[in-house]
Amino acid sequence: MTESSDLRLTKRPLNNDGGHIPALGFGTLIPDAAVTITATRDALEAGFRHFDCAERYRNEREVGEALQAGLAAGGIAREDIFVTTKLWNTNHRPERVEPAFEASLGRLRLNYLDLYLIHTPFAFQPGDEQDPRDQNGNVIYDKEVTLLDTWRALESLVDHGKCRAIGLSDITLDGLLPLYESARIKPAVVQVESHPYLPETELLDFCKEKGIVLLAFAPLGHGMRPGLLEDPVISAIAARVGKTPAQVLLAWAVQRGTAVLTTPKAAARARENFDISALPEDALDEINRIQTRQRLNDVVKTGSPGFIPRGRS
Repeated sequence: MTESSDLRLTKRPLNNDGGHIPALGFGTLIPDAAVTITATRDALEAGFRHFDCAERYRNEREVGEALQAGLAAGGIAREDIFVTTKLWNTNHRPERVEPAFEASLGRLRLNYLDLYLIHTPFAFQPGDEQDPRDQNGNVIYDKEVTLLDTWRALESLVDHGKCRAIGLSDITLDGLLPLYESARIKPAVVQVESHPYLPETELLDFCKEKGIVLLAFAPLGHGMRPGLLEDPVISAIAARVGKTPAQVLLAWAVQRGTAVLTTPKAAARARENFDISALPEDALDEINRIQTRQRLNDVVKTGSPGFIPRGRS
């Protein structure tokens, strides 16, 4: 099943026989280790089957612990969940890719990954320091490696059956085009910030044309207040259809053809965020007409994620 009248069950096909990605996903960017464990288990219990992780978040071990416990308690098979993690910027050199991948796999306590993403298209100075800076506080970039070099190392992981699909995160359409043209295995997923204030329409159109899944993060505006959750258009639609503003925003994201990540940290919020249903066409049109334009995370310009405190998860 790919498309479903029940948005909660919608899955999107991945190219290169990479399987299917559930459209509604749980993002694990949670700084607190204990909260990571409880929130991940609560998300699994609420119905989430798509979990998005990253080396950079420094909590893969906790996510892995929660998934293993949740799968065992709920009688859920590994094949029923979809797990992604990401290669951090300091591991872009080809010889560092497989060791980084294996380390993530070990921390997650899995024997394969459904999806592996290059976290950003920026290569940082290789080493154990995730956030290398010079004496002036500027990021130290690695000029000795290209994005295509790194991509070819990811292609090798697919060749050897270590992960089923590969993709990129925090990349612009201009950055994606040359890599797409040169790639032997085309990206299956592109993960970017996207919401009604940043619809990324041109990138989404390209992805649809090429059979790439656009995976949206910060769909609720990353909790910025005031923001999307208080937007008068969103609030009015929510009142009209009997849903919360968060449910309206998540439904819009799925109905426009993207996959989407949300990070509820409480069990009640996880149930709310999973309980989405289709919006009427007039509501979708109203959201698409919102004129506000705002990017919340400047990672696409520097490679430094704006939602992750420096030097910490």
